[in-house]
Amino acid sequence: MSKFVIEGGQRLEGRVNISGFKNAAVAIIPATILAGDKCVIENLPNIEDVHVLGKILEELGAKVKFNTEKNTMDVDTSGIEEGHVSYEMAKKLRASYYLLGASLGRFKKAKVAFPGGCDIGTRPIDQHIKGFEALGAKVEVEHGIIHVQAKELIGAEIYLDVVSVGATINIMFAACRAKGVTVIENAAKEPHVVDVANFLNAMGADVRGAGTDLIRINGVNEMRGCTYSIIPDQIEAGTFMIMAGATGGDVIVDNIIPKHLEP
Repeated sequence: MSKFVIEGGQRLEGRVNISGFKNAAVAIIPATILAGDKCVIENLPNIEDVHVLGKILEELGAKVKFNTEKNTMDVDTSGIEEGHVSYEMAKKLRASYYLLGASLGRFKKAKVAFPGGCDIGTRPIDQHIKGFEALGAKVEVEHGIIHVQAKELIGAEIYLDVVSVGATINIMFAACRAKGVTVIENAAKEPHVVDVANFLNAMGADVRGAGTDLIRINGVNEMRGCTYSIIPDQIEAGTFMIMAGATGGDVIVDNIIPKHLEP
C-alpha cells in the first residue's frame, strides 16, 4: 500500500504555480460533446481524472490529444454518434455523470452506467434526474444503467430541492440545446459553475446568472468549438497558503484569482 511520509517542522519557502481546477476540468471535458467540433482546453490539471475522461471520449469516438508539457487538451467530438458509456468506463470516476447532460443535449438521448468514485446510494443524482424530466426527458434506471431519452427538450423552470453543483451543471448542459428558456432556481454558485457556464457561452450557448442562485439558459440550435482556459484551483492555492502561514514560511503562489480565495 502506497503512503506519504512527511517530516514536518520545516519552514516552507519558494514559488508554486497553481494547477487548473479539477472540479471545472471534469465538467468542461464532457461539455465538449455539445459542440460536436474541435475544442482546445488550456490550463488542465495533469491528474488521473482528466486522462480517464479523455479516454472515455476516445472510446465514444472523439479524437483526443493531451499535451502534458503545456497542460492542454485538443478534443474533436465530431466523431461521437451517441452517448453510451459502459460500466467499465463510468466506474473509473463519479464525474462521468456529466456525460448524461452533454449527450442528452446533443443527441436527445444518453445511456450511462452509474458513475464510479463513490456509492450511488450515498451521493444520489435525483436532482439531475428531476431536471432532465422537467425538460421533457424520460429517465429509466435498469441494471445499474441510467437511460435518458427525449423526442425534444423544452425549456422549463426547475427548482433544485438541495443545492447541487453536479445537478446545476448537468441541467445547464441539457438546457443549452433545449427549445426555449430554462431557469434553474436554488442553483449552485461555486466558481467552477461560473467557469463551466463561461465555457458553454464560448461555444455559443446563452447562459446567464451563473454565480447566483438563479441561472437562466436560452436554448440554441447549435454550438461550436472554442479555445478556453480553465480557472486555477483555489483549493490547491489555499492549501499552499495555509502551509506557508502555519510554518512561518515565505511562499509566492502564482496563477490565482484572489476573489476565489476570499471568505
